[in-house]
Amino acid sequence: MSNALVLLAEAAAPEPMLDWLKRHLSVLTGYRLLANSELAEAIASRPAIAGLSLSERHELGSLSAGADIRAAALVLSGEVGAVVAFPAAGTPAHSQPDAALLIRACAIARTPLALNPASADLALRGLGRSRLAYLLFNPVAGNGDPTADLARIRSLLEPQLLMSVVLTRADGDPAAQTRELVNLIEARGEGDTSDAMVVACGGDGTVSAVAGVLAGTAIPLGVIPRGTANAFASALGIPLNLSEACRVLLVGHERRLDTALCNDTPMVLLAGLGFEAGMVERASRDLKNRLGTLAYVLAGAQQLLSQQPFQASLTIDGTTSELQAAAITVANVAPGTSVLAQGFGEVIPDDGLLEVTVATPANRLQGLNALAALMTSAVVQSPTSHPDLLGLRAREIHIVTDSPQRLVVDGEMITTDSVHIRCRPESLSVITPLTRSPA
Repeated sequence: MSNALVLLAEAAAPEPMLDWLKRHLSVLTGYRLLANSELAEAIASRPAIAGLSLSERHELGSLSAGADIRAAALVLSGEVGAVVAFPAAGTPAHSQPDAALLIRACAIARTPLALNPASADLALRGLGRSRLAYLLFNPVAGNGDPTADLARIRSLLEPQLLMSVVLTRADGDPAAQTRELVNLIEARGEGDTSDAMVVACGGDGTVSAVAGVLAGTAIPLGVIPRGTANAFASALGIPLNLSEACRVLLVGHERRLDTALCNDTPMVLLAGLGFEAGMVERASRDLKNRLGTLAYVLAGAQQLLSQQPFQASLTIDGTTSELQAAAITVANVAPGTSVLAQGFGEVIPDDGLLEVTVATPANRLQGLNALAALMTSAVVQSPTSHPDLLGLRAREIHIVTDSPQRLVVDGEMITTDSVHIRCRPESLSVITPLTRSPA
Protein backbone atom coordinates (compact mmCIF):
# COMPACT_ATOMS: atom_id res chain seq x y z
CA MET A 1 0.00 0.00 0.00
CA SER A 2 1.28 3.46 -0.91
CA ASN A 3 1.68 6.05 1.82
CA ALA A 4 0.61 8.87 -0.53
CA LEU A 5 -2.59 10.78 0.29
CA VAL A 6 -4.25 13.06 -2.27
CA LEU A 7 -5.88 16.17 -0.77
CA LEU A 8 -8.26 18.22 -2.90
CA ALA A 9 -10.16 21.34 -1.85
CA GLU A 10 -11.16 24.53 -3.65
CA ALA A 11 -9.68 27.90 -2.80
CA ALA A 12 -13.04 29.53 -1.95
CA ALA A 13 -13.95 27.01 0.77
CA PRO A 14 -10.82 25.32 2.22
CA GLU A 15 -11.85 25.60 5.89
CA PRO A 16 -13.26 22.05 6.35
CA MET A 17 -10.08 20.56 4.88
CA LEU A 18 -7.78 22.83 6.92
CA ASP A 19 -9.63 21.99 10.14
CA TRP A 20 -9.40 18.27 9.32
CA LEU A 21 -5.66 18.53 8.65
CA LYS A 22 -5.14 20.34 11.96
CA ARG A 23 -7.01 17.63 13.91
CA HIS A 24 -4.88 14.86 12.42
CA LEU A 25 -1.58 16.74 12.14
CA SER A 26 0.55 14.29 14.14
CA VAL A 27 -0.67 11.28 12.14
CA LEU A 28 -0.41 12.94 8.73
CA THR A 29 3.28 13.68 9.18
CA GLY A 30 3.85 9.99 8.42
CA TYR A 31 2.29 10.24 4.94
CA ARG A 32 3.36 11.69 1.62
CA LEU A 33 0.80 14.40 0.89
CA LEU A 34 -0.19 15.60 -2.60
CA ALA A 35 -2.46 18.64 -2.83
CA ASN A 36 -3.88 20.92 -5.50
CA SER A 37 -2.09 24.27 -5.68
CA GLU A 38 -4.99 26.26 -4.18
CA LEU A 39 -5.02 24.03 -1.10
CA ALA A 40 -1.21 24.04 -0.85
CA GLU A 41 -1.25 27.84 -0.65
CA ALA A 42 -3.93 27.77 2.03
CA ILE A 43 -1.90 25.26 4.09
CA ALA A 44 1.25 27.40 3.82
CA SER A 45 -0.67 30.43 5.13
CA ARG A 46 -1.78 28.66 8.34
CA PRO A 47 1.00 28.55 10.97
CA ALA A 48 -0.62 25.63 12.82
CA ILE A 49 -0.29 23.30 9.81
CA ALA A 50 2.32 25.06 7.67
CA GLY A 51 4.84 22.43 8.73
CA LEU A 52 3.01 19.68 6.81
CA SER A 53 5.32 18.38 4.12
CA LEU A 54 3.69 18.42 0.67
CA SER A 55 5.30 16.18 -1.91
CA GLU A 56 6.67 17.73 -5.08
CA ARG A 57 7.07 14.35 -6.77
CA HIS A 58 3.83 14.91 -8.68
CA GLU A 59 2.61 18.45 -9.30
CA LEU A 60 -1.20 18.32 -9.29
CA GLY A 61 -1.58 21.99 -10.25
CA SER A 62 -4.82 23.89 -9.82
CA LEU A 63 -8.31 22.42 -9.93
CA SER A 64 -9.22 24.64 -12.87
CA ALA A 65 -6.28 23.13 -14.77
CA GLY A 66 -7.22 19.52 -13.98
CA ALA A 67 -5.71 18.65 -10.58
CA ASP A 68 -8.51 16.15 -9.98
CA ILE A 69 -7.85 14.49 -13.34
CA ARG A 70 -4.16 14.11 -12.51
CA ALA A 71 -5.13 12.73 -9.10
CA ALA A 72 -7.42 10.16 -10.73
CA ALA A 73 -4.55 9.07 -12.98
CA LEU A 74 -2.32 8.52 -9.96
CA VAL A 75 -5.07 6.51 -8.29
CA LEU A 76 -5.38 4.25 -11.33
CA SER A 77 -1.61 3.76 -11.44
CA GLY A 78 -1.66 2.46 -7.86
CA GLU A 79 0.43 5.29 -6.42
CA VAL A 80 -2.19 6.59 -3.97
CA GLY A 81 -3.28 5.13 -0.63
CA ALA A 82 -6.42 7.27 -0.27
CA VAL A 83 -8.10 10.39 -1.65
CA VAL A 84 -9.58 13.09 0.59
CA ALA A 85 -11.63 15.59 -1.41
CA PHE A 86 -14.16 18.05 0.01
CA PRO A 87 -16.35 19.51 -2.77
CA ALA A 88 -18.36 22.61 -1.83
CA ALA A 89 -21.93 23.28 -2.89
CA GLY A 90 -22.79 26.37 -4.88
CA THR A 91 -19.43 26.88 -6.58
CA PRO A 92 -18.55 26.47 -10.26
CA ALA A 93 -17.78 22.87 -11.26
CA HIS A 94 -14.42 23.79 -12.80
CA SER A 95 -13.13 25.15 -9.45
CA GLN A 96 -13.95 22.15 -7.25
CA PRO A 97 -13.01 18.44 -7.30
CA ASP A 98 -15.05 16.30 -9.69
CA ALA A 99 -16.65 13.81 -7.29
CA ALA A 100 -17.99 11.56 -10.06
CA LEU A 101 -14.53 11.26 -11.64
CA LEU A 102 -12.87 10.44 -8.33
CA ILE A 103 -15.56 7.92 -7.35
CA ARG A 104 -15.08 6.09 -10.65
CA ALA A 105 -11.25 6.03 -10.42
CA CYS A 106 -11.22 4.96 -6.76
CA ALA A 107 -13.81 2.24 -7.42
CA ILE A 108 -11.65 0.77 -10.20
CA ALA A 109 -8.45 0.94 -8.14
CA ARG A 110 -10.16 -0.08 -4.87
CA THR A 111 -8.74 3.02 -3.22
CA PRO A 112 -10.48 4.67 -0.22
CA LEU A 113 -12.22 7.95 -1.10
CA ALA A 114 -13.50 10.45 1.50
CA LEU A 115 -15.79 13.30 0.45
CA ASN A 116 -16.40 14.81 3.89
CA PRO A 117 -14.59 15.04 7.28
CA ALA A 118 -16.48 12.10 8.83
CA SER A 119 -15.60 9.67 6.03
CA ALA A 120 -12.05 11.07 5.98
CA ASP A 121 -11.72 10.14 9.67
CA LEU A 122 -12.75 6.57 8.86
CA ALA A 123 -10.38 6.34 5.89
CA LEU A 124 -7.45 7.58 7.94
CA ARG A 125 -8.29 5.14 10.74
CA GLY A 126 -8.29 2.28 8.25
CA LEU A 127 -4.93 3.33 6.83
CA GLY A 128 -3.61 3.62 10.36
CA ARG A 129 -3.95 -0.13 10.76
CA SER A 130 -1.14 -0.50 8.24
CA ARG A 131 2.34 -0.34 9.74
CA LEU A 132 4.15 2.98 9.57
CA ALA A 133 7.92 2.95 9.01
CA TYR A 134 10.16 5.97 9.43
CA LEU A 135 13.33 5.30 7.43
CA LEU A 136 16.37 7.21 8.70
CA PHE A 137 18.64 6.97 5.65
CA ASN A 138 22.34 7.87 5.73
CA PRO A 139 23.29 8.74 2.12
CA VAL A 140 27.06 8.82 2.79
CA ALA A 141 27.28 5.34 4.35
CA GLY A 142 29.00 2.55 2.43
CA ASN A 143 30.24 2.58 -1.14
CA GLY A 144 26.99 2.02 -3.04
CA ASP A 145 24.82 4.47 -4.98
CA PRO A 146 22.56 6.03 -2.31
CA THR A 147 19.94 7.19 -4.81
CA ALA A 148 19.60 3.75 -6.37
CA ASP A 149 19.64 2.06 -2.95
CA LEU A 150 16.88 4.29 -1.59
CA ALA A 151 14.73 3.73 -4.68
CA ARG A 152 15.23 -0.03 -4.31
CA ILE A 153 14.28 0.05 -0.62
CA ARG A 154 11.10 2.00 -1.34
CA SER A 155 10.09 -0.37 -4.12
CA LEU A 156 10.51 -3.35 -1.78
CA LEU A 157 8.82 -1.93 1.31
CA GLU A 158 6.15 0.56 0.23
CA PRO A 159 3.65 -1.99 -0.99
CA GLN A 160 3.31 -3.22 2.61
CA LEU A 161 4.62 -0.38 4.79
CA LEU A 162 3.66 3.27 4.96
CA MET A 163 7.12 4.76 4.43
CA SER A 164 8.36 8.16 5.53
CA VAL A 165 11.99 8.85 4.58
CA VAL A 166 14.25 11.09 6.66
CA LEU A 167 17.79 11.76 5.40
CA THR A 168 20.58 12.15 7.93
CA ARG A 169 22.32 15.50 7.79
CA ALA A 170 26.07 15.95 7.51
CA ASP A 171 25.95 18.68 10.16
CA GLY A 172 23.29 16.96 12.28
CA ASP A 173 22.96 14.26 14.89
CA PRO A 174 21.00 11.13 13.90
CA ALA A 175 20.12 10.65 17.56
CA ALA A 176 18.42 14.06 17.61
CA GLN A 177 16.54 13.20 14.42
CA THR A 178 15.43 9.91 15.98
CA ARG A 179 14.15 11.74 19.07
CA GLU A 180 12.00 13.88 16.77
CA LEU A 181 10.59 10.73 15.18
CA VAL A 182 9.88 9.17 18.57
CA ASN A 183 7.97 12.30 19.57
CA LEU A 184 5.90 12.06 16.37
CA ILE A 185 5.12 8.38 16.91
CA GLU A 186 4.22 8.81 20.56
CA ALA A 187 2.00 11.78 19.68
CA ARG A 188 -0.22 9.41 17.68
CA GLY A 189 -1.76 8.30 20.95
CA GLU A 190 -1.51 5.46 23.42
CA GLY A 191 -1.62 2.05 21.75
CA ASP A 192 -0.51 3.32 18.33
CA THR A 193 3.27 3.05 18.87
CA SER A 194 3.21 -0.71 18.26
CA ASP A 195 2.13 -0.04 14.66
CA ALA A 196 5.19 2.11 13.92
CA MET A 197 8.88 1.35 13.59
CA VAL A 198 12.06 3.31 12.97
CA VAL A 199 14.40 1.80 10.38
CA ALA A 200 18.10 2.72 10.54
CA CYS A 201 19.74 2.51 7.11
CA GLY A 202 23.47 3.13 7.24
CA GLY A 203 26.54 1.95 9.10
CA ASP A 204 27.00 1.02 12.74
CA GLY A 205 27.22 4.68 13.76
CA THR A 206 23.74 5.37 12.40
CA VAL A 207 22.32 2.14 13.83
CA SER A 208 23.79 2.77 17.29
CA ALA A 209 22.52 6.35 17.40
CA VAL A 210 18.98 5.26 16.49
CA ALA A 211 19.03 2.24 18.83
CA GLY A 212 20.24 4.35 21.74
CA VAL A 213 17.21 6.61 21.45
CA LEU A 214 14.70 3.77 20.94
CA ALA A 215 16.00 1.87 23.98
CA GLY A 216 13.43 2.07 26.74
CA THR A 217 10.54 2.77 24.35
CA ALA A 218 7.99 0.41 22.82
CA ILE A 219 9.06 1.36 19.28
CA PRO A 220 10.93 -1.41 17.42
CA LEU A 221 14.14 -0.88 15.48
CA GLY A 222 14.55 -2.13 11.92
CA VAL A 223 18.00 -2.31 10.31
CA ILE A 224 19.06 -2.08 6.68
CA PRO A 225 22.89 -2.26 6.80
CA ARG A 226 24.81 -0.07 4.34
CA GLY A 227 28.08 0.48 6.24
CA THR A 228 31.57 -0.99 6.23
CA ALA A 229 31.63 -3.36 9.20
CA ASN A 230 27.85 -3.70 9.88
CA ALA A 231 28.66 -5.29 13.23
CA PHE A 232 25.18 -4.93 14.71
CA ALA A 233 23.46 -6.58 11.75
CA SER A 234 26.04 -9.35 11.51
CA ALA A 235 25.73 -10.18 15.19
CA LEU A 236 21.96 -10.59 14.90
CA GLY A 237 21.95 -12.50 11.62
CA ILE A 238 20.37 -9.62 9.68
CA PRO A 239 21.40 -10.08 6.03
CA LEU A 240 23.84 -7.60 4.56
CA ASN A 241 22.11 -7.92 1.18
CA LEU A 242 19.75 -4.97 0.79
CA SER A 243 16.82 -6.94 -0.61
CA GLU A 244 17.08 -9.65 2.05
CA ALA A 245 17.34 -7.07 4.82
CA CYS A 246 14.11 -5.48 3.57
CA ARG A 247 12.46 -8.89 3.59
CA VAL A 248 13.36 -9.27 7.28
CA LEU A 249 11.44 -6.06 8.03
CA LEU A 250 8.35 -7.57 6.42
CA VAL A 251 8.48 -11.16 7.71
CA GLY A 252 10.84 -11.07 10.72
CA HIS A 253 9.91 -10.99 14.40
CA GLU A 254 10.56 -8.58 17.25
CA ARG A 255 13.34 -9.65 19.60
CA ARG A 256 14.04 -7.94 22.93
CA LEU A 257 17.74 -7.17 23.37
CA ASP A 258 19.87 -5.69 26.11
CA THR A 259 21.45 -2.26 25.82
CA ALA A 260 23.82 -0.49 28.21
CA LEU A 261 24.78 2.91 29.54
CA CYS A 262 28.45 3.86 29.32
CA ASN A 263 29.18 6.96 31.40
CA ASP A 264 25.45 7.69 31.06
CA THR A 265 25.65 7.50 27.24
CA PRO A 266 23.62 4.78 25.44
CA MET A 267 25.76 1.85 24.31
CA VAL A 268 24.44 -0.84 21.98
CA LEU A 269 27.55 -2.58 20.67
CA LEU A 270 30.68 -2.36 22.78
CA ALA A 271 33.18 -0.15 24.58
CA GLY A 272 36.93 -0.69 24.31
CA LEU A 273 39.93 0.70 26.19
CA GLY A 274 43.43 0.31 24.80
CA PHE A 275 43.85 -1.90 21.75
CA GLU A 276 40.23 -1.74 20.52
CA ALA A 277 40.15 2.07 20.69
CA GLY A 278 43.49 2.41 18.92
CA MET A 279 42.45 0.01 16.16
CA VAL A 280 39.18 1.86 15.49
CA GLU A 281 40.96 5.21 15.49
CA ARG A 282 43.53 4.00 12.96
CA ALA A 283 40.80 2.64 10.62
CA SER A 284 40.11 5.95 8.88
CA ARG A 285 37.15 6.58 6.58
CA ASP A 286 39.50 6.61 3.57
CA LEU A 287 41.04 3.28 4.62
CA LYS A 288 37.58 1.71 5.10
CA ASN A 289 36.43 3.01 1.71
CA ARG A 290 39.45 1.38 0.04
CA LEU A 291 39.76 -1.87 1.99
CA GLY A 292 36.36 -2.47 3.60
CA THR A 293 36.56 -4.70 6.68
CA LEU A 294 40.25 -5.43 5.94
CA ALA A 295 40.90 -1.88 7.14
CA TYR A 296 40.35 -3.09 10.71
CA VAL A 297 42.81 -5.97 10.22
CA LEU A 298 45.52 -3.57 8.99
CA ALA A 299 44.73 -1.06 11.71
CA GLY A 300 44.86 -3.84 14.33
CA ALA A 301 48.29 -4.97 13.18
CA GLN A 302 49.60 -1.40 13.39
CA GLN A 303 48.07 -0.87 16.82
CA LEU A 304 49.55 -4.09 18.18
CA LEU A 305 53.05 -2.74 17.51
CA SER A 306 52.45 0.46 19.45
CA GLN A 307 50.03 -0.53 22.21
CA GLN A 308 51.30 0.28 25.70
CA PRO A 309 49.94 -1.46 28.83
CA PHE A 310 48.18 0.53 31.55
CA GLN A 311 47.21 -0.02 35.16
CA ALA A 312 43.51 -0.43 35.81
CA SER A 313 41.19 -0.94 38.74
CA LEU A 314 38.11 -3.01 37.81
CA THR A 315 35.04 -3.11 40.02
CA ILE A 316 32.73 -5.79 38.66
CA ASP A 317 29.36 -6.27 40.37
CA GLY A 318 30.88 -4.85 43.55
CA THR A 319 34.20 -6.75 43.54
CA THR A 320 37.40 -4.76 42.85
CA SER A 321 40.59 -6.08 41.20
CA GLU A 322 43.87 -4.35 40.27
CA LEU A 323 45.69 -5.39 37.09
CA GLN A 324 47.85 -4.33 34.16
CA ALA A 325 46.07 -4.48 30.81
CA ALA A 326 46.67 -3.80 27.14
CA ALA A 327 42.99 -3.98 26.28
CA ILE A 328 39.65 -4.05 28.09
CA THR A 329 36.54 -4.66 26.00
CA VAL A 330 32.98 -4.62 27.36
CA ALA A 331 30.48 -5.98 24.83
CA ASN A 332 26.70 -5.97 24.68
CA VAL A 333 26.27 -6.98 21.03
CA ALA A 334 29.20 -8.02 18.85
CA PRO A 335 29.82 -10.36 15.88
CA GLY A 336 32.72 -12.76 15.64
CA THR A 337 34.71 -10.15 13.70
CA SER A 338 34.88 -8.04 16.90
CA VAL A 339 37.73 -10.26 18.02
CA LEU A 340 38.48 -8.58 21.35
CA ALA A 341 34.92 -9.20 22.54
CA GLN A 342 35.13 -12.98 22.10
CA GLY A 343 36.55 -14.16 25.40
CA PHE A 344 33.51 -16.44 25.77
CA GLY A 345 33.44 -17.42 22.10
CA GLU A 346 30.14 -15.63 21.45
CA VAL A 347 28.49 -12.52 22.84
CA ILE A 348 24.91 -13.16 24.00
CA PRO A 349 22.82 -10.02 23.38
CA ASP A 350 19.81 -10.86 25.54
CA ASP A 351 21.14 -12.51 28.72
CA GLY A 352 21.04 -9.40 30.91
CA LEU A 353 24.84 -9.44 31.19
CA LEU A 354 27.83 -7.71 29.61
CA GLU A 355 30.79 -9.74 28.28
CA VAL A 356 34.07 -8.39 29.65
CA THR A 357 37.36 -9.44 28.03
CA VAL A 358 40.67 -8.25 29.49
CA ALA A 359 44.02 -8.80 27.73
CA THR A 360 47.01 -8.76 30.13
CA PRO A 361 50.06 -9.72 28.00
CA ALA A 362 53.53 -8.89 29.35
CA ASN A 363 55.01 -8.23 25.89
CA ARG A 364 54.07 -7.97 22.22
CA LEU A 365 54.72 -11.65 21.51
CA GLN A 366 52.31 -12.62 24.24
CA GLY A 367 49.93 -10.03 22.82
CA LEU A 368 50.03 -11.73 19.42
CA ASN A 369 49.38 -15.10 21.04
CA ALA A 370 46.46 -13.69 23.03
CA LEU A 371 44.96 -12.11 19.91
CA ALA A 372 45.29 -15.41 18.04
CA ALA A 373 43.52 -17.19 20.92
CA LEU A 374 40.65 -14.71 20.73
CA MET A 375 40.36 -15.18 16.97
CA THR A 376 40.20 -18.95 17.44
CA SER A 377 37.61 -18.53 20.18
CA ALA A 378 35.48 -16.41 17.83
CA VAL A 379 35.71 -18.94 14.97
CA VAL A 380 34.80 -22.03 17.02
CA GLN A 381 32.46 -20.05 19.32
CA SER A 382 33.88 -21.50 22.51
CA PRO A 383 35.59 -19.86 25.51
CA THR A 384 39.33 -19.24 25.38
CA SER A 385 41.69 -20.56 28.06
CA HIS A 386 44.71 -18.41 27.20
CA PRO A 387 46.55 -17.37 30.39
CA ASP A 388 46.85 -13.72 29.28
CA LEU A 389 43.11 -13.36 28.75
CA LEU A 390 40.43 -12.90 31.35
CA GLY A 391 36.73 -13.33 30.50
CA LEU A 392 33.89 -12.26 32.78
CA ARG A 393 30.16 -11.66 32.57
CA ALA A 394 28.72 -8.82 34.64
CA ARG A 395 25.71 -6.57 35.07
CA GLU A 396 27.83 -3.55 35.94
CA ILE A 397 31.50 -2.62 35.65
CA HIS A 398 33.53 0.40 36.77
CA ILE A 399 37.05 0.89 35.34
CA VAL A 400 39.57 3.43 36.66
CA THR A 401 42.94 3.75 34.87
CA ASP A 402 46.21 5.25 36.15
CA SER A 403 46.26 7.71 33.23
CA PRO A 404 43.70 8.90 30.66
CA GLN A 405 43.10 6.32 27.92
CA ARG A 406 41.39 6.40 24.57
CA LEU A 407 37.92 4.85 24.83
CA VAL A 408 35.73 3.86 21.89
CA VAL A 409 31.98 3.52 22.53
CA ASP A 410 29.99 2.26 19.55
CA GLY A 411 32.54 3.84 17.21
CA GLU A 412 32.71 7.20 19.01
CA MET A 413 36.09 8.16 20.51
CA ILE A 414 36.76 9.94 23.82
CA THR A 415 39.62 10.17 26.32
CA THR A 416 38.93 9.29 29.95
CA ASP A 417 40.37 7.63 33.05
CA SER A 418 37.02 6.43 34.42
CA VAL A 419 34.43 4.23 32.73
CA HIS A 420 31.15 3.09 34.26
CA ILE A 421 28.99 0.67 32.23
CA ARG A 422 25.64 -0.72 33.32
CA CYS A 423 23.47 -3.25 31.45
CA ARG A 424 19.81 -2.46 30.72
CA PRO A 425 18.21 -5.88 30.18
CA GLU A 426 15.70 -6.33 27.33
CA SER A 427 15.39 -2.59 26.79
CA LEU A 428 15.37 -2.58 22.97
CA SER A 429 13.05 -4.28 20.49
CA VAL A 430 14.73 -5.20 17.17
CA ILE A 431 13.22 -6.80 14.09
CA THR A 432 15.37 -9.84 13.35
CA PRO A 433 15.12 -12.93 11.11
CA LEU A 434 12.92 -15.79 12.24
CA THR A 435 16.03 -17.95 11.83
CA ARG A 436 19.60 -16.73 11.83
CA SER A 437 20.73 -15.71 8.34
CA PRO A 438 24.29 -15.90 7.08
CA ALA A 439 25.91 -12.51 6.56
